[in-house]
Amino acid sequence: MMPVLPIPMIIALLLLGFLIHRLVTRETHATLLALIAACALQSAIIALVQYYGFTAIRPLQPILATLIPPIAWFAFARASGGEGQSHTLAWHGIAPALAVVFLLTSPMLLDVLIPLSFAGYGAAMLLRLWQGEDSLPHSRLQGGATPLLAWRIIAVSLIASAGCDVLIAYNLAMGQNAVLHWVPSLVSSLSLLSLGALGLSHAIESQRDDPADDVSPSQADLDRDQAIIARLDDYVAAQRPFVDPDLTLARLARKLTVPAKQLSAAINRIKGENVSRYINRQRIEDACRILLEGQSVTNAMLDSGFNTKSNFNREFLRVKGASPSKWLQDQKSLLKSPKEAPKSVILSITESRFK
Repeated sequence: MMPVLPIPMIIALLLLGFLIHRLVTRETHATLLALIAACALQSAIIALVQYYGFTAIRPLQPILATLIPPIAWFAFARASGGEGQSHTLAWHGIAPALAVVFLLTSPMLLDVLIPLSFAGYGAAMLLRLWQGEDSLPHSRLQGGATPLLAWRIIAVSLIASAGCDVLIAYNLAMGQNAVLHWVPSLVSSLSLLSLGALGLSHAIESQRDDPADDVSPSQADLDRDQAIIARLDDYVAAQRPFVDPDLTLARLARKLTVPAKQLSAAINRIKGENVSRYINRQRIEDACRILLEGQSVTNAMLDSGFNTKSNFNREFLRVKGASPSKWLQDQKSLLKSPKEAPKSVILSITESRFK
């Protein structure tokens, strides 16, 4: 018979492939690389212990389990702008330290510590994500709601893993051991795969600028939303920062010498939309100009700051109410039949064509 790899080992190999790919391309921040590596190692340990009889490494499993949530949190904090000071980092070492102590003194307590750690970090992520897309100021704006969804899935995966551990402990206490032969491996493997695979996603990667470029804003700027928006509109019109697909709220705020939260609040109050939608609206308007100049849809997408066709089409439909090709067809029809079009529409199209 041909040897069959258990599911945890397959997951470990997949995650190892993800990790090698990112190390070679050098596209991923160290915190996300650490998350992928930790998930791959944990899945491999599960396979080696449960399917290959390497029981000597079993103690590593609970210790590594308590390291995964803090690593996921550090990656999340980088995207959400909530990185703590050095004196707060020690708090994240409490669970791993307790895991070592419990492993030596009272292993039963690990069944409480590990689920609490996973559930606690998952709940903390969901709480911070409550503000929506603007809670991730260092994620690419062109990603729209995708980074928010990805991080929510990671948070839910942490909580689901905790729920599985609680269920397993309950079944053991009730003497129901039959289903436990494969359920822990399957659920743990799926949770680790989701955490590692999402760690691979460009959607959750953050873009950070050099802290040396930070400029402290004046108090007057903080109190005048209208002045901030006026500066923002002038800057967007003159510098066209939206053509950069890696643009973030933090980077835009730094260019305007305005705190990210203040800029986000001003856009919400004055423009009636969040920062991501505001920037994508500028991109769509620029794409319309490019289309009217005779460029292809692909050129319009790339030159206006989008790097995925799905996001471009979705935002175009939201802003213009039609697909790019349908919108362009409608504009050409209006130019051919000026009597049927409002004068303001004709002027707008003509101005865009000769800009």
